[in-house]
Amino acid sequence: MLTSLLAGKRIVICAGSGGVGKTTTAAAVAMGMAERGLRVAVVTIDPARRLANSLGLQELGNEPRLVDLTPHGIEARGELWAMMLDAKRTFDELIERLAPDERTRDEVLANRIYQQLSSAVAGSQEFTAIAKLYELDQDRRFDLLVLDTPPSRNALDFLDAPDRLTRFFQGRALRLFLRPAGFGGKILGRGTGVVFSVLQRVTGVDLLRDLSVFFRSLGGMVDGFTDRARRVGALLEDPATTFLIVTAPRHDPVEEAIFFHRKLRAAGMPFGGLVVNRLHVAPHGPLPPDLGAALTARVEAALEDLSALAERDAANVERLRAALGDPAAVVPELDDDVHDVQGLALVREHLFAD
Repeated sequence: MLTSLLAGKRIVICAGSGGVGKTTTAAAVAMGMAERGLRVAVVTIDPARRLANSLGLQELGNEPRLVDLTPHGIEARGELWAMMLDAKRTFDELIERLAPDERTRDEVLANRIYQQLSSAVAGSQEFTAIAKLYELDQDRRFDLLVLDTPPSRNALDFLDAPDRLTRFFQGRALRLFLRPAGFGGKILGRGTGVVFSVLQRVTGVDLLRDLSVFFRSLGGMVDGFTDRARRVGALLEDPATTFLIVTAPRHDPVEEAIFFHRKLRAAGMPFGGLVVNRLHVAPHGPLPPDLGAALTARVEAALEDLSALAERDAANVERLRAALGDPAAVVPELDDDVHDVQGLALVREHLFAD
């Protein structure tokens, strides 16, 4: 079912709460589509090295890196690439593209105000993640891009990131700073100027000059940022983009999934399907007759606990089904955590099972 769901898509965004196997799912989806002949890049913004380790790599950078699956016995007709987003570097690259000239570019990148505020101005990781997707989508190197996102209680932040950036650049506060009077005019009163002078004498930092240079340089890029934010927002709404909500059959992740689905619908974003990870399955069959009384009692107690977990999970899946529809894929609780390519391949088998 997942294969048909992703047919014709260029971008897959995996969203969900923390601890539900979202990063693993994103990598396994990318692996499965690469096996089917596509050139796929998976992008993570998780600072932990789970994705790199599970792909057999020491580290990932801000540019896609080709993953060789053949040493692991996996034959792919396409290619699997992976990268870990560096939000600061991605925003720096955006400055480099939008700056009207080299002098402006260098002024902004070297400015102390920019260096401290660039992540916040970028809308933190959410905007830079989508901006990186936009960049990768534009160069057409890949048939499919798979994004692993922050935990879904940031859902509104993630979906609203392009609009928030636009509001920042079109806001009255920024327009005030960009007026010709600037910081040398009516914006700063005498008392404020004295404070800046004292700070300069004490710290050796001309904060007033840094602020003036920052906003003056930024002024020439406002229209470029606004246009880029609009294009990035349109990317989220494009029919070739789809969201996979990844969850686990426990109360809190289920509520997170329903919450995110509601936000997607309200924002007019394309919901593709639901992936349920770590489903407990009730045991079947009689116990061997030669276990002995003590061991039989312990095994029966463990099986009773497992049956209770399976019953709880089944009820939570029904809650999800009622709110979001049938899951596109279900992955059972595995014996071990996924930490290598073989583990990813096992998850991929469940994701792409008929």
